[in-house]
Amino acid sequence: MKTTYNNIRRNLIYKAFIAVFAILFLSVSVCDVSFAATDYEAEAQLRKELPIQSNDINSWPHGPEITAEAAIVMEAGTGTILYAKNINEELYPASTTKIMTCLLAVENASLADEISFSDEAVFSVPKGGSNIGMDVGQSITLEQALYGIMVGSANEVANAVAEHVSGSISSFVDLMNERAKELGCTNTHFSNTNGLQADDHYTSAYDLALIARAFFSNELLCKVGNTARYHFEATDTQPDDFYLNNKHKLISGEMTYEGIVGGKTGYTDLARETLVTCAERDGIKLICVVLKEESPSQFTDTAVLFNYGFNNFEAINVSQNDSRYMPNDSLFFESEHDVFGKSGAILSLDENSTIIIPKTSSIEDTTYTVSYDLTQNDLAVNPNALAKVIYTFNDVPIGNALLCYAGSSSDGSKGGSSHTHTTYINVKYLFVFAVVFVLLTTLICSVITRVHFSHKYTSKSDRMRYRRRKKEYKKGHVRF
Repeated sequence: MKTTYNNIRRNLIYKAFIAVFAILFLSVSVCDVSFAATDYEAEAQLRKELPIQSNDINSWPHGPEITAEAAIVMEAGTGTILYAKNINEELYPASTTKIMTCLLAVENASLADEISFSDEAVFSVPKGGSNIGMDVGQSITLEQALYGIMVGSANEVANAVAEHVSGSISSFVDLMNERAKELGCTNTHFSNTNGLQADDHYTSAYDLALIARAFFSNELLCKVGNTARYHFEATDTQPDDFYLNNKHKLISGEMTYEGIVGGKTGYTDLARETLVTCAERDGIKLICVVLKEESPSQFTDTAVLFNYGFNNFEAINVSQNDSRYMPNDSLFFESEHDVFGKSGAILSLDENSTIIIPKTSSIEDTTYTVSYDLTQNDLAVNPNALAKVIYTFNDVPIGNALLCYAGSSSDGSKGGSSHTHTTYINVKYLFVFAVVFVLLTTLICSVITRVHFSHKYTSKSDRMRYRRRKKEYKKGHVRF
């Protein structure tokens, strides 16, 4: 009886000890979680104190302090950087990588193409990662795949698209890096198609804005990237019927913001929250990138940065507002009607060229240089471009204006905007110059001819013979 009692006692003590240990363990775990959350919050506050490089520009609107490690606001049309915070720092992009994946898909494949799912495409991504449940052997169209990537952030779909475009994931990654260089990225290296965490998979806020600029120049990708909810219907090659919901709060409507064009979210433990968003208002199309944020600040800070951009900057049409590029020699060039009624138009600024300036400034506050080094993109905008006027504001590039050949119509006016500044030949002076040139040329040729004739036919002996015969004739000794 006593032995039984002792056994029961020992069991109770043992169970009590286990219970206490478990309580202590759970308490420590909760404390660790709480500490970790507090640590992330503290790091975010430290990031808020990091310098904002664009605030150092003289007469530039002062930008807001945000908790992102790096951020940029870029005007898409001109590439003007409105806000810059550590924009060249190499950071992890997470799933915002998929912007490049979709860009290359559209550039190198057709929407009706069938995207098949291989074993590698499906099983080379972690089970707990973002996916839409595609199985090996199934297939969807490329158009559906774009929605799967941008709306559902599906890692396996990004891999399948890569295999379809380049034959293998590794070849597609090479294509990603090549395209990044073409776009001007200098602090970017991709090692996968979807943004899964890897030490050699990184980019910068500036580079990601360049990639987004190309992405949002495509009308289809803007539509896909601004889709709040997408319906996958069952087909013969994909048997499931399901909906995808976009986690981008400015797109889903959870946070409202006027003018959203599209965007992509991203997250890994090391990257933290990343976000790329595009919005357009009043003729200005802005791209905002924030890297290494804490939720939900990636959304609220993006809205704050958009407000900063739209409230402080404006787009100026150069051809309607600036004529300082006109040549100084007004004797030969004129900017208004000449005596023949604009009959000799030869140069004009492209009527669609714009620059971005602070609303508190004017175009007279800018400086410019003329360059004849045109890129393929410049010629794609206007094949008649001969040069470009490069504008800056306190050494900050704010856009270019193409200087183009302008053919004149029958009434002597150039087609297009009546406000376009055009350079004209002053035909009156051109005619005078031509007449003077012809007269001078004729006189010089006449003199040269006479001199040449004199040398050829009137040598000294010829002249002496002529004078002797003339004397003999006068004396009557010579008969004709």
